[in-house]
Amino acid sequence: MNDDSQLLRIAGRPVARYVTRPALPARLSPRPYLHPVTTLAGTAVTELSPADHTHHLGVGVAVPDVEGHNFWGGRTYVRDQGPTELDNHGAQRHAGFQLRDPDGFVEELRWMAAGTELLRERRTVAAVALTDTAWALDFTFSLTNVTARGLSIGSPATNGRPGAAYGGFFWRARKEQDAPRVFTADAEGEEAVHARPADWLALAGAGWTLVLAGATGATRRDPWFVRTAEYPGVGSSLAHDERLAVEAGETLVRRVVTVVADGTLDRSGAAALVRKAVSP
Repeated sequence: MNDDSQLLRIAGRPVARYVTRPALPARLSPRPYLHPVTTLAGTAVTELSPADHTHHLGVGVAVPDVEGHNFWGGRTYVRDQGPTELDNHGAQRHAGFQLRDPDGFVEELRWMAAGTELLRERRTVAAVALTDTAWALDFTFSLTNVTARGLSIGSPATNGRPGAAYGGFFWRARKEQDAPRVFTADAEGEEAVHARPADWLALAGAGWTLVLAGATGATRRDPWFVRTAEYPGVGSSLAHDERLAVEAGETLVRRVVTVVADGTLDRSGAAALVRKAVSP
């Protein structure tokens, strides 16, 4: 499924593979992704093209609506019509690395649709050691509108489907027999945490925990998109209540730091690791 990849390591130990040029059909909105991502003990905490959503590609950035172009993959939600197969898929093209180290990289990508570059992205990813049982994936993306006119980013929610404001940073987690526990500092359960902002959000499965945290003010203001019952996935919503405008030449920046831990963390353990992982 891939023809170019890089391993990220913590103290020489592989913890993630980054695929830059995946060989994927257009319907999946081809884009770079991280998979597998593992705990330090080797437990996989991502899934790639699962049967329930073949366009879910590990960890990355995916947006279902950039001026009507689908950079998420799969069907497009059309107002008053529902999920619809359209020939509107875009692709994120790897343009090169500005920096490439064993523990991270800085990459340039071009978001292409209908033969036109709409957005140029600078993506900075680093694997950061935390403890003997936890590390952090520090993921920043900057999207610049390189067209001569304003663009806007939408989601199924802004297009008429309540509760479906996905689009932005997205982590498709490992599906197990039982749904993972999901909680924040003051709420628990999918219904309680979905579509709400929180400084951090934890997803805990069988012997592993992910703790996702917005590391900038703008990122912390974005509500979380959360699924656990249908499938395990968490994302940060760029367009929750209304479309997000990006004027010509304007750049939007988001940074999500995710703690990847062995074992099942409680609230105090999750909060402590987030404090360690996210620089002030």
